[in-house]
Amino acid sequence: MSVQYQVHGDVAVITLNNPPVNGLGLATRQGIADGLAQANADTSVRAIIITGAGKAFSGGADIREFGTDLVMREPNLPSVIGVLEHSPKPVIAAIHSVAMGGGLKLALGCHYRIAAPGASIALPEVKLGLLPGAGGTQRLPRLLGVEAALNMVVSGEAIPSEKLAMLPGQKLFDKIASSAETLAEEALAFARSVADVRPLPLARDLPCKHPQGDGYFQFARNMVKAMSKNYPAPLKCVDAVAAATKGKFADGLAVERETFANLMFTPESRALQHIFLAERATSKIPDVPADTAQRTIKSVAVIGAGTMGGGIAMNFLNAGIPVRMLEMKQEALDRGIATIRKLRVAAQKGQAQAGQIRPAHSLALHHPELRRTDGCRSGHRSRV
Repeated sequence: MSVQYQVHGDVAVITLNNPPVNGLGLATRQGIADGLAQANADTSVRAIIITGAGKAFSGGADIREFGTDLVMREPNLPSVIGVLEHSPKPVIAAIHSVAMGGGLKLALGCHYRIAAPGASIALPEVKLGLLPGAGGTQRLPRLLGVEAALNMVVSGEAIPSEKLAMLPGQKLFDKIASSAETLAEEALAFARSVADVRPLPLARDLPCKHPQGDGYFQFARNMVKAMSKNYPAPLKCVDAVAAATKGKFADGLAVERETFANLMFTPESRALQHIFLAERATSKIPDVPADTAQRTIKSVAVIGAGTMGGGIAMNFLNAGIPVRMLEMKQEALDRGIATIRKLRVAAQKGQAQAGQIRPAHSLALHHPELRRTDGCRSGHRSRV
């Protein structure tokens, strides 16, 4: 099941369980909606917690649904957030590890948020040529402040939870837990402390203004335009956040929705989404089952110290895997090792342990299993 439901005394806990990052696919969204309905129907439950299993609260949309109608099939993310907001019992997001994209928007729709220290918080949609839909550009400025929210939306970069919690006047996090290990226990205690508080706080009801108003947003547009070059999404992000300061929440949400739809079909966004999916496809082999057991690679041997062999060797060194290079002639081996040492790709990136690159001549040995077919002496090898 992609969502687990448990009751701890008078608190219901809805746990997202959709590995690897608890993506908000259709089954997960439906599970959240069902869990909320069950908790609100249970008279013994006074408060509700939403959290994530494993290594993430939620990484956002399920990439397996990209390009399909499942993304907007009901209950879609805006609908789930609406259910959260209208829950008659307080809903608390217990955030750990990662809350990005749709995962963060889900948390923004909750009444309260408690986070573990070190959690990565981001709205990275701009990197796909989009803006944060589902109210991301409207709720975050109300909770975090206009300038901080705009910086997050335009850059798409992740910020640690404790750093955001230090911003003056922020309402994004009601509490930072002592540690990731105590988050569950502290979330239960916090949920019970707010179980009877009414009215329930909603991000959409908070005021959203900037003291410099239009002047600030024009300054922001000038800065973003100079940095974003031909990409339309960053400037549109500024417009959407500006709309959050203009009037009613519903009006800003309408601007966000229209802008998001327009960006979705731009060639820039389609290209960035294609790259995003292609990069993830390279880590999978179509005809190998997902549950195939992985073998531990402790060392690698590369036959040939030429251009290709050297590139292969450096690739494994970058991954921290020791490499042995084998060549038929000592001169060729020396040239290959010299090229690797000159480029120093692994050492420059700080990913190779000290001692992995050693002088070729000190380890040039006969290899008993690599022999030339003409009966000449066996090849040389060196540990790289």
